[in-house]
Amino acid sequence: MQSNPSEKNITVNRKARHEYEIIQTIEAGIVLLGTEVKSLRQGKINLVDSFAQIKNGEVWLVSAHISEYTQGNINNHEPTRTRKLLLNKVEIRKLTSKVNEKGLTLVPLRVYFSSGKVKVELGLAKGKKVYDKREDIKKRDFQRDQQRKDHN
Repeated sequence: MQSNPSEKNITVNRKARHEYEIIQTIEAGIVLLGTEVKSLRQGKINLVDSFAQIKNGEVWLVSAHISEYTQGNINNHEPTRTRKLLLNKVEIRKLTSKVNEKGLTLVPLRVYFSSGKVKVELGLAKGKKVYDKREDIKKRDFQRDQQRKDHN
């Protein structure tokens, strides 16, 4: 998950890896207000049920909940506002063509600080069926049991 030592995870969307099969990941910047960055430094973000959407050649993060900053004043941000993600035009075109394929969506996997800037790791994802989820759980349990046997 954490590939670079200058990166510090704020939150990881573990539910996304359970619900979706991740085909490709992309790093994107995000446009934030000052109180949102301060809330992120406190780790107050929730990515559950959030997704990215492409509208008019721009990528938007929808329904990510960043709690209001406790020391903020009347100019505090709205917690669930739609936030713009920063990507190149070429990247947006590639994503648009892939999202238009059947069953693919953009899901935020994690939010982290990279060299002082807030970044979002997006995953191009395909929804898993119930039996796929069960198979993953069986594999994980089997690997855990094997590791326990190896240690004993």
